[in-house]
Order: sequence, then structure tokens, then C-alpha cells
Amino acid sequence: MRNAPMEIRPIAGALGAEIFGVNLAEELPEATIAAIRRALLDHLAIFFRDQDLLPERFLAFARRFATPIEYPFLKGLDGFPEVIAVSKLEHEQVNFGGVWHSDTTYLPEPPMATLLAAREVPPVGGDTLFANQYLALEALSEGMQRLLGGLHGVSNSAKADASRTREDRIRAAGNAEPRKVLVAEHPVVRTHPETGRKALYVNVAHTTHFSGMTEPESAGLLGFLFRHQVRPEFTCRFRWSQGAVAFWDNRAVQHNAVNDYHGHRRVMHRITLAGDRPR
Repeated sequence: MRNAPMEIRPIAGALGAEIFGVNLAEELPEATIAAIRRALLDHLAIFFRDQDLLPERFLAFARRFATPIEYPFLKGLDGFPEVIAVSKLEHEQVNFGGVWHSDTTYLPEPPMATLLAAREVPPVGGDTLFANQYLALEALSEGMQRLLGGLHGVSNSAKADASRTREDRIRAAGNAEPRKVLVAEHPVVRTHPETGRKALYVNVAHTTHFSGMTEPESAGLLGFLFRHQVRPEFTCRFRWSQGAVAFWDNRAVQHNAVNDYHGHRRVMHRITLAGDRPR
């Protein structure tokens, strides 16, 4: 596959675009990297098809945008600790990441973006959903936006909604501290450091309560937000093919790996990119 003039094709009204004419395995010029970054900021989740990316080239591409970081609960590939295998095998019932979330918000500085490359895909199923959190915030009333602007959410890595989707992965390939609990506090409304736009920044997988409140006191409003922020009109759906690569902005996007391919194998390679402290 040779680089051709880059073409960007949106896949839904809310977010998401496929990019054609780019071979990610090659050393791309700065102008192309800048155009891909612009597409990421504009569309929030971007996708490439038919990429032949060995782990070293996958990492080299990711490094053009930010510093790859290790996932806190799983070992990376041998020789490539920043690249983790995200797999569901034929006999398994629970997948990894099968709940709406923004990655690792229980870290003080959550990742700015995630990249996922498809190594093996089921014959059907295994799609990933994405939700635009700019739109989720903007659809709320002015009064609700003012209320949320003064709140902070507490994220916990042990929240059951998320921990059950990584349980088997930890047993199979956990790091030296697989059971540590990570907790961080972030604004419920965060300002994107590059675009200046505000986004809703809580998620059902990790957010347990509002700072200064108990979990029961927080439950009603959080439950409303969790349902609201993934309304269909805020989302897009990506159907994977072998060699496809997804690249999404964790600062303004949530995602959910659909677990509808029991009896089949799905193997992905994932890289997360260092971010900053949400403000």
C-alpha cells in the first residue's frame, strides 16, 4: 500500500471518519501527521483500513502524536511493553472493555488518545461504539451545565462495571501488582487542551461518585448522565476488518467494545498515549 492523496470520509453525523490514502507503516511527512491530528480533533475517532503494522511500526506511528504509556494492569508484548494484546478467545464469554468508558480515568493524568489495531477479527460482530462527549454536554440544559461545572467526579479502577471486563486478562497476563486500586478525581466538565471545547467527563465504568458526596447521594445524577451521554445521536459504530486501525481522543470520546461474537476469536493490539491532568 502506497501513500496517495489523503481522503477523509465521515461515517456518522456525531463523530467518526475513515481516512484513505495513508500507509501508516511508512515514515510519514510532518504535513501528513499534522493532517491526521487535525482529523482526530475534528472527528474525535478516526479509522484506517488495510494497514500492515508490525509492533515496532505501530509504536513509531503512535510516537508521532504523543508518548506511549504502559497500561497499569496488563503486561505488554515481549520487547514492546507499551503495546498490549486485547484478546477474546473462542471459549471466553467476557470481553475486555465491554462497557462504556473513557480509558483509565482513575489515573491522575489519563491518556489523551488510544490506538487499536485489528490482528484477528470474528466473521461478524465485535464492533466498537464511540460517543461524542462534546455533544453530550451541549445537549444538556444551561442549568444542568452550570451545576455540573462545579462538580468533580471520583474514578476508581475497582468499580465492578469495569473490573469484571479485565478479570480474565489480569489472571492470564497481569503485571506484578494486578490487584492495586487506583483512584483519581477530575472535573465533571473538562476543557479540551487543544480545541478549548468543553466535554462531559464521567463514565459508568470508572466514576463512582462526586467529590464531597457519598455514592448514594451521587447515584441519581450519575445514573442520568450515564444514560444521557451515550444516546444514539451522539454515537458512531465501527465495523472492524483485519488490518484496520482506530485512533480516538479520550478527552472527548467514550467507547464500548460490543461483546456479540461468542465462539469466535478477536485479537487486537492497543497503545495508549500520555495525556495531561483534566481541567
